[in-house]
Amino acid sequence: MIVDSHAHYDDEQFDTDRDEVLNSIRQQGVVRVVNPSSNLESARKCIELSEKYDILYCAVGIHPHDANEFSKNALESVRKLASFKKVVAIGEIGLDYHYNFSPPELQKECFAAHIQLAFELKLPVIIHDREAHRDTLDIIRAERGYMAGGVFHCFSGSVEMAKEVLDLGFYIALGGAVTFKNAKKPVEVAGYVPLDRLLVETDSPYMAPVPYRGKRNNSGYLHEIIRKISEIRNEDFDVIAETTAKNANILFGLGL
Repeated sequence: MIVDSHAHYDDEQFDTDRDEVLNSIRQQGVVRVVNPSSNLESARKCIELSEKYDILYCAVGIHPHDANEFSKNALESVRKLASFKKVVAIGEIGLDYHYNFSPPELQKECFAAHIQLAFELKLPVIIHDREAHRDTLDIIRAERGYMAGGVFHCFSGSVEMAKEVLDLGFYIALGGAVTFKNAKKPVEVAGYVPLDRLLVETDSPYMAPVPYRGKRNNSGYLHEIIRKISEIRNEDFDVIAETTAKNANILFGLGL
């Protein structure tokens, strides 16, 4: 039993063969996928897909790349979308200072408002944090995001940051980067995080693991990610797969 805690099957890269891909990953042992949105349009599509495919659950929210879309009306739309039964989180939300597609101050305002909404709705958050570690943690503390709980997706920080994240009660999700040749921080974090606080993800269609790096990613490639983590931790593949699936079920309530 394998759970992909973060993938984007609403992405247009799957428009031509989505049925085949989702059928294929079932056959590879993937039983649930959490599909976060990036903006209001993708949130609506995520919900439509979750109603069509029983394997898919979704999260709704405005990604930092799309923070220019943020407003009080947009947040109210997120609130309404979050009422659909297969919405299990608010996300993905956070800060991204690598691309800065939206102004940092607007990203911060959007992030803080979504944390408040998650707390109000009693939903966990899915956090995107790229080159914004300190501001991300500062906003979580200021807005009491630890009361909502959630996961740092595609974790890219150090062991020292992982400790701060874990102390705040969050889960840590690792993906394809842990398999990359020159990966240092993800490998160290994979060995450090307590197993009961670890999730696995693909971020499909992006971030495909070795030996598929550069290709379109899919949840079936979780086998490579879990295999690498099991090597790092010197634990059985099935232990990593089953425990991370259980953790996702606890965090998101996936009915497993």
